[in-house]
Parts: sequence; C-alpha cells; structure tokens
Amino acid sequence: MKKHIYFLRPLIVILLITMVIECNSQSDNFKNQACTDREPVVAGSFYPDNPVALNAQLESLFAQASGVKTHDNVLAIIAPHAGYVFSGKVAASAYNQIDPDKEYENIFIIASSHRVLFNGASIYNQGDYITPLGKVNVNKELANKLINENVVFVFNPEAHSAEHSIEVQLPFLQYKMKKNFQIIPIVTGTQTLGEIKEIAKALKPYFNDKNLFIISSDFSHYPNYNDAIHVDKITGDAVLANSVSKVIDAINENASTNVENLVTSLCGWPAVLSLLNITQNDRSIQVIPVDYQNSGDALGDKIRVVGYHAIVFAKKKIQNMSNQFKLTNQEKEQLLELARNTINHYLITGKYLKVNESDLSHAMKSDCGSFVTLHKNGALRGCIGRFVADEPLYAIVQKMAIAAATEDKRFPVVEKLEMDEIELEISVLTPLQKIESIDEIEMGRHGIYIKKGFASGTFLPQVAIETGWTKEEFLGYCSRNKAGLGWDGWKEAEIYIYEALVFGEDDILKE
Repeated sequence: MKKHIYFLRPLIVILLITMVIECNSQSDNFKNQACTDREPVVAGSFYPDNPVALNAQLESLFAQASGVKTHDNVLAIIAPHAGYVFSGKVAASAYNQIDPDKEYENIFIIASSHRVLFNGASIYNQGDYITPLGKVNVNKELANKLINENVVFVFNPEAHSAEHSIEVQLPFLQYKMKKNFQIIPIVTGTQTLGEIKEIAKALKPYFNDKNLFIISSDFSHYPNYNDAIHVDKITGDAVLANSVSKVIDAINENASTNVENLVTSLCGWPAVLSLLNITQNDRSIQVIPVDYQNSGDALGDKIRVVGYHAIVFAKKKIQNMSNQFKLTNQEKEQLLELARNTINHYLITGKYLKVNESDLSHAMKSDCGSFVTLHKNGALRGCIGRFVADEPLYAIVQKMAIAAATEDKRFPVVEKLEMDEIELEISVLTPLQKIESIDEIEMGRHGIYIKKGFASGTFLPQVAIETGWTKEEFLGYCSRNKAGLGWDGWKEAEIYIYEALVFGEDDILKE
C-alpha cells in the first residue's frame, strides 16, 4: 500500500485558484520563445526591484541573522522563500552557514511548484536567471543531461514562469558568494513519493562537497502564532531526525489535530523529501537547526502566520578516536575477560553469560560499535562485528564474541577445547564517516566500509598494517573479497571510514 500525505489536498486547491489570479504574461513568452533568460517576476513585491535598495535590505537582513558561520562542510540548507520582510532574516541565517569563498561546481536549488501540478520535476534549461543584482548563470549542459537521462525530469515552462520559490533565493547567493557560481534550478511538480525517490536517485551522485543543495521551503501556513510554533516544532524535529517517514508522520499528525486555519505544515515537502531521500541513511551527515521564527515575529500580526526554519545539513568532522572515547587498561582487560568467559559459557550451556551492570564502568555501558577477532596460533579463526552503536559496549562485545566463535561462515564453529589456543582481540569503533575521496583514508588509522545497494564489506584499520597492502589493494581486496563487487567495484560504491581502539590479550599481558 502506498503511503500518502493526506492533508495536502487543501493546499493544492488554493494554489490552483491563485494560479488563475496571479499568473502573468511571461508564460506566453515561454511558449513563443525557444530560448530565453528567465526574468524576475516578484521583484518589487517579494523584494526590492531596485539594486541599491535590494543590497541595503540584504545587508540589514544578514546583520539581523542568527549568528555567523558556525558549521563547516555544509552540503545543503533549507531556507524559506516568502517576502523578505517576513522570512528574510531566517533565510539570511541559513545562508550565513555557507562558505562565501568556496567555488562550487554547481548550486542545486530545489523548490516546489506553487502554481501548477505536473509529473516529476522541471529543470530550467532555456537560459539564465535574471535578478535586479544581475545574471545568475544556469549550467545548461548539466540541466540538459539530467533531463535527457532521467524521465522524472522535464522542462515545463509553466513551472518557472510565475514561480517565486527559486527566484527569491538568488539575491541571497549573489550578495553572499564571493566566487562565481552556476545553478541548477529545479521545481518539483509531483505529489507522489515514488517520483520523489526518483528525483533523489538522479541527484544523489551530485550530493557531495563539490556542490551545494538549497531546499526552498516555508513551514506552517496560516495558523495563529502559538499554533504555528507548536506545528513547526513537530515538523522541524522530524526534518532534524533526517527521516522521510518521520516527516510524513509529522505532516499527517499536524493535519489530524485539526489546527484552525492550518493549510500546510510544510509547503515545500516534495523538495524537502527529495533531499532526505538522499541523506537519511548517511551517518556522516548531521542536521542542525540554525534559526526559527514565523511572520508574527516579523510584522506583529499573530492571527494568521507562516512559519520559517533555517536548517543546515553538514558533514560531520572526522576526529581522532582518542578525542571521542577512551578505555583504561583495567576496562580493556575486563572486556577481554568478559568476551572469553562469554564464549566459554555459551559453548558449554548454549546461553549468554549474565552480567551485573553495577560492576561495569560508564565507558563499558556506553553505546559503541565493536568487532571481536579470534586468532589461533597467529592465524585468523573468526571475526564478526557491528557498526551500529545501539547497545552498550559490553553487550555488543558479548554478542560479537559468540558470533565470531560460532557464526563466521569462513570457519567451523569453535570447540571448547580450542579456547586455550585462541587469543582474543577487540576493536571498539567510532561512527562511520562517508568520504568523497580515497585521499581521506589514512592507512593504519582508518578502517573502510564499502557499500553498494545491498552489498557491503569492511576491513578493520589493523588489516592494512598486518598485510602491508597499498591503499588501492586495501580497497580492491575489500571490494572483491568482502563486498563481492569486484576489484574495481569500490570506484562506484559508497565508501565510509572509521577508527578503532584495538586491544588484545597479548597487549594486556605485555603491560
């Protein structure tokens, strides 16, 4: 059964009505011209049409904006698209997080249509965008490539002719960016989750630190001031959770409460969900709230307001394990002893060894991923682990110890008599960090996790040291032998790195 976002239908009706009233003659120009720059249509209403006045307003908005740049490695922002007197301060807060000195290959601006409904999304490929501050170049070559290679993309002139949600973002970029930039202007017309997934699939290869994604969306429309704050927190928290399903649930939850005058709790939901379909399974992404207010904060009318969030999607910084997590020698010894006793107990009884948590330190009860490795006479005898840090470290060590002894399909099940000849090693893992270049891999420091579709494989950091492989061999063997993707399969796969705090029984005996 398809999952629906039920309450959006009233918004659609309103938008279709306003389309008849507000569409101007520019749509006719698109029909008559094969190629034309897109002239501004809301200059003088949403923002000043005079460049001097526009610059002055932008200067004022950035001065009012929440904070200066506080987040590095910004990959995407969500910014509102209302008139500047209403939402400009929140928009400036979002744009303040962008590095103005960075030279992006492309800036993708993804908005939702307020005027027409159509399948998929429309990419403007007919010319450049014009604002009172000058021309904004469109990467027409890439626009055409996306349209030609993906059925979900089209050029629909009506989608752009009177649409404000891309246009209002451009002066912020023109004011903020110090380097030349080019855009891919995308207006989503779809109302189906299947097509949104296709949009995300087509854009995902471009979601990296070479490009910037701007999602143009307001939040609640037309409840009173206090209801807007409540509704926008529910929706905003769902976005911050980086989850498509939670956003859908939040939208439906807001609709089911029958908030007076609430037309939508996320007007650009197709654009937002397009981004979340790209980011939600990427553990290297953090979603950060930057600013919130509604139109009642700007002009004082608190009877019917519109809500605005500024939200940033940034790549987590890669930090040394020593700065994130530490274990004392006593804790290491205790974990190794627990792993050995757990295996012995399981091989005899078939049951897990019970542990008294009151005897354990805070570090041992912290949620951490872990691998347990068994060696017999110096040779590998079993190794299984878990990246997901959803249980206390001691519990994962117990489970992985038993799995390494009994579930590693490369080896027969360990027998009780073997345990005297087996040495244990534990690797406590940092969270996975997605990388864009293998230059980010430090041999001996980083383990790798290669993933494509349902295929995946990993090598712990110490494998590079034990084998003496080059970086290409490290990747090739992992791709071929662990993930089953072939020697060069890593080149078209997602690559994550992590660090490991590694200690074994030999280490403890030497200390």
